[in-house]
Amino acid sequence: MRTMKARARGSGRSRAAGARARCRSTPSSSTTNRRIRLLLLVFLACFAALTVRATALAVTPGRLLSLARQEQQRSIVLPATRGAILDRSGAPLANDEPQQTVFATPSMLSDPRAAAARLAALLHVSHGPLLLAVSDKHSGFAYVAREIDPILAAKALSLHLPGVGSYRENHRVYPGGTLATQILGFAGIDDQGLAGIEYAENAQLSGKPGQEAVVIDPAGQVLRTVSTSASRPGQSVRLTIDQNIQYQTEQILARTVARYHALGATAIVENPTTGEIYAMANAPLVTASAFASQPARTRNRAITDIYEPGSTFKLVTIAACLEAGLVTPTTSFMLPQSIRVADRVIHDAEMHPTENFTVTQILAKSSNVGAVTLAEKFLGKERLLRWIKKFGFGLPTGIDFPGEVPGLLPAQWSGSTIGNVPIGQGIAVTPMQMLAAYAAIANGGVWVQPHLVAQIGTLPVISGAKRRLLSSRVDQELTAMLSHVVADGTGTAAQIPGYQVAGKTGTAQKALPNGRGYSTTAFDASFVGFAPANHPQLCVLVMVDQPNVIWGGSVAAPAFRDIASFALQDLAIAP
Repeated sequence: MRTMKARARGSGRSRAAGARARCRSTPSSSTTNRRIRLLLLVFLACFAALTVRATALAVTPGRLLSLARQEQQRSIVLPATRGAILDRSGAPLANDEPQQTVFATPSMLSDPRAAAARLAALLHVSHGPLLLAVSDKHSGFAYVAREIDPILAAKALSLHLPGVGSYRENHRVYPGGTLATQILGFAGIDDQGLAGIEYAENAQLSGKPGQEAVVIDPAGQVLRTVSTSASRPGQSVRLTIDQNIQYQTEQILARTVARYHALGATAIVENPTTGEIYAMANAPLVTASAFASQPARTRNRAITDIYEPGSTFKLVTIAACLEAGLVTPTTSFMLPQSIRVADRVIHDAEMHPTENFTVTQILAKSSNVGAVTLAEKFLGKERLLRWIKKFGFGLPTGIDFPGEVPGLLPAQWSGSTIGNVPIGQGIAVTPMQMLAAYAAIANGGVWVQPHLVAQIGTLPVISGAKRRLLSSRVDQELTAMLSHVVADGTGTAAQIPGYQVAGKTGTAQKALPNGRGYSTTAFDASFVGFAPANHPQLCVLVMVDQPNVIWGGSVAAPAFRDIASFALQDLAIAP
């Protein structure tokens, strides 16, 4: 009995414990159910997204193919060959040579450090910058070496480095070295003109790039070409420059600068009838690479720089008096060795007693006192300024070259200005302006706009504007007077055997900075003239900056003689 009772009690306890256990398990089952439902919802959402994506791909035919092509196709620019720059006879002064540029896709390089070391050693480029460029895994492109020899580029590709390839680029070359550098300017590494004619005619020279669509493999190698749009080469530009005259002019200037320890020199050779520039040179000479390293030397100072002309400007003063009928070449004046104008005393360069000077002698002997006397007596401020502007000073000549400056006219007119300007002080001109003025005398009194470009592509360039400056009578008188300057005046060193030469010397004090007067030791020496005087076919200017011998007749006139002598022979102009 006791045993049965004990079993009954134990059974009761078990049933009670089971009931309690069932009560405790009810919350755990609820949590599990919620988790199952959440997981089911996630599966349903993913399935819905996949269904929408599959539907989109099914609705858009070729979508998968398009995505695959985007991964494999690349577009390559085919550079256009830049047009050549030629001299007047068609000889090349600048042209393009095909080169190769090697590049890398950094994201494809498994070992950038090793790749950079091998490429730098093979292509002779700086290792540090190259390593930095190819180590950027987020970059899809990095230059390894630009515009190198195609044979060297092929060696780089033979390394079979993933993502390393090459494409063609053009490299601008200047066969003449220093020849006409300040005229030609230069084109940058992207074959775009940045200075000189390269810049001025960039639109015509540049051409139009083409395009090529290619398929590449994972290593970046081209498998096949899908389509090609050919590039269109640029047009050639033929200049009026004669490379033989240009070369000789540069050499003569370089020797002149060296001999007289000058800061520099400029020379221009022009056909006075047509305005064609046969030579335009600046010394010191430079190469195209100097545009980055020596910008001060690369300026075409014949057009971009100004100087006070000194006695070559007396032509304007005398021409104005002759054209107005106020004097003749034989009109004489009693002139002292010096003259006071307001607070200034003007001296002649050579000592002489008070004596008679004809207008011809005033020009031939370069009398400062005579030129000032003419300006004070016959011209005055308004008439002199009118003639200065009529000759083209204070205005650009309009030559087809970038950066031309207009020069400087007197900003204020004081009592002493009439003593400065008639002798070429207190006014600043460009060498091109001064040459154009003398070329007008050589051309029978007709001013012609100078130009450097003769032809673009197959089309000749129409020559510039013309305007009558002086009457034929006055022009003939001035030509005869300028011939006296060379025959027995200050310009005898410009004489050329067999030819009659007309021209004028200039010796001008250089202005001190900030308008503090004039230097007593620094001068510009110049000579400008034309030949043959009876039928002019050449007009030449030489300006030497701060030589140690100051006189234009001693420094610039011999350089004029040497340049003009060569040009007369080169162009077969008979004595």
